[in-house]
Amino acid sequence: MAENNTGNKTRNWKSPRGGEGTSQLGKMPPQALDLEEAVLGALMLEKEALTTVVDILSPDSFYKDSHKLIYESILDLFNQGEPIDLLTVTNQLRKNGNLELAGGAYHITELTSKVSSAANIEYHARIVTEQAMKRDMIRIASEIQKEAYEETTDVFELLDKMEQSLFEISENNIKKNYADMRSIMREAIVELESKKGQKDGLTGVPSGFTSLDRVTSGWQKSDLVIIAARPAMGKTAFVLSVLRNAAVDHSRPVAIFSLEMSSIQLVNRLISSEAELDSEKIKKGNLAEYEWQQLMHKTSKLSTAPIFVDDTPALSILELRAKCRRLKAQNDVQLIVIDYLQLMSGEAKSGNNGNREQEISSISRALKKIAKELSVPVIALSQLSRAVETRGGDKRPQLSDLRESGAIEQDADIVMFLYRPEYYGITEDEEGHSTAGVGEVIIAKHRNGSLENVKLRFIGKYTKFTDLDINTPYKAQDALYGGRFPSQASGQGFDQDNMIRLGSKANGPDSDDPFPGGMDSGEEAPF
Repeated sequence: MAENNTGNKTRNWKSPRGGEGTSQLGKMPPQALDLEEAVLGALMLEKEALTTVVDILSPDSFYKDSHKLIYESILDLFNQGEPIDLLTVTNQLRKNGNLELAGGAYHITELTSKVSSAANIEYHARIVTEQAMKRDMIRIASEIQKEAYEETTDVFELLDKMEQSLFEISENNIKKNYADMRSIMREAIVELESKKGQKDGLTGVPSGFTSLDRVTSGWQKSDLVIIAARPAMGKTAFVLSVLRNAAVDHSRPVAIFSLEMSSIQLVNRLISSEAELDSEKIKKGNLAEYEWQQLMHKTSKLSTAPIFVDDTPALSILELRAKCRRLKAQNDVQLIVIDYLQLMSGEAKSGNNGNREQEISSISRALKKIAKELSVPVIALSQLSRAVETRGGDKRPQLSDLRESGAIEQDADIVMFLYRPEYYGITEDEEGHSTAGVGEVIIAKHRNGSLENVKLRFIGKYTKFTDLDINTPYKAQDALYGGRFPSQASGQGFDQDNMIRLGSKANGPDSDDPFPGGMDSGEEAPF
């Protein structure tokens, strides 16, 4: 082990990354002094050497204070566009008043004799950086140990601090290098070939809604998606349908943080949707024997689906970040939902005099950071302001209606509004079709795609959304049957007003006929 030139083996480190001294365990911190000298010598021998290691090394990467000062002078010369050699570095150290602290001119000269060329400088620099990372981890562990002994320490804040500190070590030191066009093209071709067999064109987590996935190609990694609506529009029903489709139909692990409803209430909604049983009956437990059998049979897949529910009330962003990291590490969750954003609390700060708008802004920024850090889509529900209700016309929401903060719009990659015209007494759309049971997803912001309106079917009694074939008109009675046709055997009748005439099957089984091969041309069906 190299000797410490300061002669003081007990003093504390001078900086978080570098500095000389011993650790609290009585051992010398990890270091590679001979390689530090070799790197500095190589930098003064060849003028192009710095460009090889400038994104690998920082001044704090060096253990010895004198080496840190020499590297800082080399960076000063580089930033000024000056040549880098033995004489210029010595002169720059003198100009900065650090020549004696760096060991004097003789020591600078000695460094150039430690190495004959810069051929291995990148390899040497990476070892120096690895030793610095070890010192960082020792420092963090010592700080965490010290704070953990304090009675006044908030354990969740301490846990978040530890996780964030370790994440910053990897972010600051493990940097992605540039790639040439040949290697990028090779990766792009391989990715395209892997997608060749995917007829649906999905590149993200599927929502389960055909028309919506056609616009978004699924929920994309690192995206923050804001789904906003006025109360009673079906925000929770929509995201539960999304979670169910991803987890049950596509086996994607998903998580929902419910700040408004308990986990049992959420599961009851999922049961109602999956078993197609009236939510009021589920709430009261008033089920007939055949309905119990129907519930048990249809929810078997739901019970084993990779859905994780957290109903912690008034969840803080610190707690959310820590829980999301653990869910990603332990269960590889691929979609995170927060219901809903305005019920969260921001960072706990002493003497916080900030208003609610600033707090919501910090929360939305933190959600975007979580999405990017974990490389998963994060969907956050949000309330709209009452301006929607006071506005005339069809009361369609717009971006200015986002409640409490414009930062939500700024941070989001996608902003969607849920809108049900029948809620406002609008019975027909522009084409004269009934709006009963129709819910619209209005994509008002889409950073990487188009802005469109997607129509879905909302089944209130089952608290669920499903696909809607917009080419097939339907009547209000369809919503009463929950998207199922009344059975003649059960004695349920229907009249001619609730019928549509199906077209010919001449186009074959791949046509848009909702009953391919099932009904003759011109045959009537209830709808």
